[in-house]
Amino acid sequence: MGLQLYPHNQTAYLAALKMMEAHGKAAVIHPTGTGKSFLAFQLALEHPKDLILWLAPSEYIYRTQLRGLASAMPRLAPGGPSNILFLTYAKLMRAEGGMDALCPDWIVLDEFHRAGSPQWGSGVRKLIGAYKEARLLGLSATKIRYLDDCRDMAEELFEGRVASEMSLGEAVARGILPAPTYILSVYSYQKEMERLKARIRATQNPALCRNAERLFAQLKRALEHADGLDKVFEKRPHGKYLVFCSGKEHMQAMMGQCLEWLKQIDSKPHLYGITYEDPDAKRKYLAFQEDESDHIKLLFSIDMLNEGVHVDGVDGVILLRPTVSPILYLQQIGRALSAGRDQKPVIFDIVNNFESLSSIDGIRLEAEAYFGNRTDLEWERRRFEEQFRIIDETRDCRRIFERLAAGLSVTWDGYYLEAKAYFEENGHLRVPNSYVTPSGLALGAWLATQRRVFCKKAAGSLSEGQAARLEAIGMDWREGPAKRFERGLCALQDYVSQYGNADVAVGYVSEDGYPLGKWVSNIRSKQKKAAGRPLTEEQLERLNAAGMIWDRAAYQWEQHYALAEAYYKSHGNLKAPRSYVAEDGTALGIWIENQRGAYAGKKKDAAPLTVGQIQKLEKIGMEWGLRQERQWEEKYLQAKRYYNEHGNLRVPAAYVAENGALLGRWVSRQREREKKQALSPRQKELLQGIGF
Repeated sequence: MGLQLYPHNQTAYLAALKMMEAHGKAAVIHPTGTGKSFLAFQLALEHPKDLILWLAPSEYIYRTQLRGLASAMPRLAPGGPSNILFLTYAKLMRAEGGMDALCPDWIVLDEFHRAGSPQWGSGVRKLIGAYKEARLLGLSATKIRYLDDCRDMAEELFEGRVASEMSLGEAVARGILPAPTYILSVYSYQKEMERLKARIRATQNPALCRNAERLFAQLKRALEHADGLDKVFEKRPHGKYLVFCSGKEHMQAMMGQCLEWLKQIDSKPHLYGITYEDPDAKRKYLAFQEDESDHIKLLFSIDMLNEGVHVDGVDGVILLRPTVSPILYLQQIGRALSAGRDQKPVIFDIVNNFESLSSIDGIRLEAEAYFGNRTDLEWERRRFEEQFRIIDETRDCRRIFERLAAGLSVTWDGYYLEAKAYFEENGHLRVPNSYVTPSGLALGAWLATQRRVFCKKAAGSLSEGQAARLEAIGMDWREGPAKRFERGLCALQDYVSQYGNADVAVGYVSEDGYPLGKWVSNIRSKQKKAAGRPLTEEQLERLNAAGMIWDRAAYQWEQHYALAEAYYKSHGNLKAPRSYVAEDGTALGIWIENQRGAYAGKKKDAAPLTVGQIQKLEKIGMEWGLRQERQWEEKYLQAKRYYNEHGNLRVPAAYVAENGALLGRWVSRQREREKKQALSPRQKELLQGIGF
C-alpha cells in the first residue's frame, strides 16, 4: 500500500532514499504547499515494520498533515500509519523514560530549520547521537535561519546532504504551485513618516538634509495619490482569506481596521480570530471552513498557520506585515498555494514599512534563475509571465523611499530618536538585543553597545551630554538584583503568554537571548534553600500570579495524569499502547508504562510514586501488571475472537487482526514457547481452551 506521489515528490523521494541508504541522512527542501509531508508518509507505508519517529514544531501541524493524507487515502485507518510515533520538538525534551525508550528506525525532522533553536536543537542532536543507526529525513521550505546569523541547518544537521531542493519561484515557474495574483500595498505609514522626518532633522550635513527634505516631500505626495486600501480591496470579489498578524494587539487592531477597509464592498464581513491559547480556536477554525455564506470570510491568526498547515477552500491570504523575515513571509504566502490546485489564488501583501515592499521580487528572481537561458523552457516562461500577475500600488513610493534611505547617513542622533520613540511608546528601554525598528535600525544592538561603552567594557566614545539624554528616557546602565528580577519576571510572563504555562526547561533561552530556564531554576533553588538574597513577599506573589511552577516534576506528573484521566474516560481503561501519543504530542503510552515501572521499583532513575499518586492512578483503572503480561492478554483475546469466528486456530502466518495486531505471527510464537516450556500454566490452560 502506498501513495500516488506527484512527479516532483516521487523524484525527491527516490533521491532521498538513495542518499539515506548511502549516507544515513537526507534533506528535502521544497516550498510550502508542494506536499513534502507525503514523502514521510510514503516512507512509513513502505516500511510498516519499522518505527518512524516524526518530530515537528507543533501537534497542530501534524494533525493537518494527517487530514491531507486521509483525503489522499480514504481507506487508511484514522490517525495515519500505525508505525509513526509523533512528538513535538518541545515534547522530545520532556519524553518520559528519556530518549533510550524511543528506539526509532527512522527519524523525520519536519520543518527542520526549527531544530536550530537553542531549546530544541540540543534535544535533536542528543537524539541523533543516541540512534546513529537510525536514518534521518529532513523536510522544510528553507534550510536557512534568517534571523539567527543565517545559519544553514542542512549543513549543521545533514552535513549538506540535500536530496532535492526547490525554491518557491521555481515551483511556480514549473506549474507545481499555482501562479497567484499579487497585490502590493502599504498601510499605517504615518508613524514611519514621522520618524523619517525626525531623522532628516537630525542630519548634520546641510546638503544631505536639503536633498532628503526634497525626496520626503515627493514621497508624501506619492502616498497621497496612491489608492487607499478600501480601493485596493474593491478590485477583488468576495471569498475566503487567511489574514496574518504579528500579535494579539496587532490582530485586534487589524480586525477593526479591516471592517473599515471592507465597508464599501461588504458591510457585514464574517471575521474569525484564533490564537494558540484560545480554547475556542478549534470551533472558530471549523466555523470558518464551513462558512459558505455570500459574505467575505476572514480568518485572522498570529502563528497558528505560518508553517506546515494548509486550509482548504481559501481564495487567498492577506499579509499584514510588520516583519521582514523572509522565511515567515514565504511560509505565509504558501498558505494560499498548494500543488494540484486549479483555482488562481490572490495574495494581498500589505506592509507597514517601506523596506518590506520589494519582497515579491525574490519570487520573480527565483523563477528567472530556473529558466536561465534554456530555450526548451520557453513555453513555461511565457505561461509564468502571463499568469504571475503583480498589481503594485506602491511602485512610485518605493522608488522614492529607496533614494531617500540611501541619502540618509544614520548618526548617533538618528538612533537616539528611535530610542526616544521606543521609550515614549513602551515606557522603558528594556529593548531586546535582536530588536530592529520598523525603519530598519538595529536599536537593540545599538543600546547594548552604549551600555558597554559607558561601563568601559567596549571601545568607543559617549559624551556626558549623550549619556544624560539617554538617562532622561529611562536608560539603566547597570542591573542590580531588583532589575534582574524584573527582567526575569518579564521574560517568564512572555513565556506563559506564548506557551500557556510556566513549565520552562532549564536550557530554554528566549528569542532575545535571555537564559530564562536558568533564571527560573535559580529562583526555585533560592526559595528552596533560602540561599543568597531571599525573595520578598511581593516578589513571591508576583511570581505566583505569573504561574510560577515551584516543583516541576510534580507539575509535569499532574499534566500527564490529566491526559491519562482523559484517556480513561474515553476508553474505560489505561491499556494504552506504548506508542500512543496524546493530541498535544505527549508520549502518554510510554508515561503510563513508566508509572508501572516506578511502582515495581524497576525505574532506578525515577522518583518513587507517592501514596497519593498511586491512589489517583488506581482511581482511573491502573493495573500494575507488567506490560508483557498485559500484551499477552490482549493478543489472547484477539486469538479467542478468531477461534469463535472460524472454529479453529489455524491462523495464516501473515494474518493481521482488525486492531493491527500480527496475530498469525503471535500464534506461531506461542507454539515455539510451549515447546520451550516458556508458557505459564494459566497461559497454557487458556490457549487449550480455544483449541490450541
